[in-house]
Amino acid sequence: MLFNSFIFLFAFLPVAYVVFWALRSIQARYVWLTLTGYVFYGYWNPKFCLLMAFSTLVSYTAGLGLSHWTDPRRRKMCLVVPIVIDLALLAFFKYANFAADTARGVLHVLGTDVTIPHLNIILPIGISFYTFHTITYIVDSYRGVIKPTRNLFEFSTYVSLFSQLVAGPIVRFRQIEEDLENLGTNDRHRWLHRGVSFFIVGLVEKVIVADSLAAFVDPALARYTELSTIGTWLAMLGYTFQLYFDFSGYSTMAVGLGYLFGIRIPQNFNSPYKALDPSDFWQRWHISLSSCLRDYLYIPLGGNRHGEWNTYRNLMLTMLFGGLWHGAAWTFVVWGMYHGVLLAAYRLGARWWDPLPARVRQISMFFLVVVGWVFFRATSFSMAATLLRNMFSPVAGANVADPLLAAAVIGVAAWWAMRGPNAFDMNLEWTWGRRVALTVAAAASLAIIAGARPSPFLYFQF
Repeated sequence: MLFNSFIFLFAFLPVAYVVFWALRSIQARYVWLTLTGYVFYGYWNPKFCLLMAFSTLVSYTAGLGLSHWTDPRRRKMCLVVPIVIDLALLAFFKYANFAADTARGVLHVLGTDVTIPHLNIILPIGISFYTFHTITYIVDSYRGVIKPTRNLFEFSTYVSLFSQLVAGPIVRFRQIEEDLENLGTNDRHRWLHRGVSFFIVGLVEKVIVADSLAAFVDPALARYTELSTIGTWLAMLGYTFQLYFDFSGYSTMAVGLGYLFGIRIPQNFNSPYKALDPSDFWQRWHISLSSCLRDYLYIPLGGNRHGEWNTYRNLMLTMLFGGLWHGAAWTFVVWGMYHGVLLAAYRLGARWWDPLPARVRQISMFFLVVVGWVFFRATSFSMAATLLRNMFSPVAGANVADPLLAAAVIGVAAWWAMRGPNAFDMNLEWTWGRRVALTVAAAASLAIIAGARPSPFLYFQF
């Protein structure tokens, strides 16, 4: 089910909202949010609800064990076993065919052709996100950062919360624990205006900006071999902003939906194209993922505590894993490695980079990010090589459809992303003028949705 669909906006959400606030007990609200989460998820493919329920029960049971046992060996078992189970499920559904294809290719290069079957596996939407939810919960419970909940439905609410279930943000239990505990006494009106405002801003980001960019980006990149240098740059700049506004739009809507149900979901994007250096970029882009990689991988590997070379190793391993998390393809691994190199280079050269004018650093960083998105968007290294060649050597060929309109849409998107405010920067208190603006924005978004088939969010594939 899509946030930008009529069935969600005019059926699922109103029913979920009205029933939730009509219920008086906290347990009833936990049960209802769990039920709505499974209905929301099952609308796509009901059978995968069993997979999420299994992961939930495994992690919940591990949490009970961690809260009950003090014996180090038993606690270690409660840490390792559920994480292995979660990662094994993720590895099977997301990476089994990738591993098989890689093995087949390596053996072919070595002169041995082996028949390794390609499995008919459907990737469950959102499995990477809810797997990170359960893993962070187990690790934080083991570390004593949180006290594991004994309430199964409180935990299942956390895992299956429909607002952030299939495309994040990756919310840690400790970030919303207080709101979950107060779910039975929350005031419906407390964050109503903020929730509606965030949701409409996110809807505009997705429906008006991202989908307008997709209208010329997707067809252009579908025939990337025919594009001229100008056409390739317009397509890649369009994709750069399409990806941001698509994912930021989802995250902003998720925050708004959280507010509507009394749960404060943390910010996931903080105007990343305003970043002045690689480190700054990763503190602004997909904040929930980058902070998880830092806290649960980079720091446990040693962080920057054991010398410069170990620090660079840890940076590269973390970013390689981050690239692989995004998708089962070597292009994603190279994208992660590319950003690992940028972070390492900045660590080496910060004393020369930081004194440069802020605008120079911002534009330079933006340029480096656009180059990196080539590997993120490419479906093969051949496609990536062609796009990079077209971008950096004069090539005649086709342009994007209606290049002047495309340039205008890119210009608007560039201003908002690189100069304008994000949703968390905006004053969302309801004045008469802001109500009118939000109403017009919502009406425009609904008109576009009515006139075209709702488009899925790009991060659903991850």
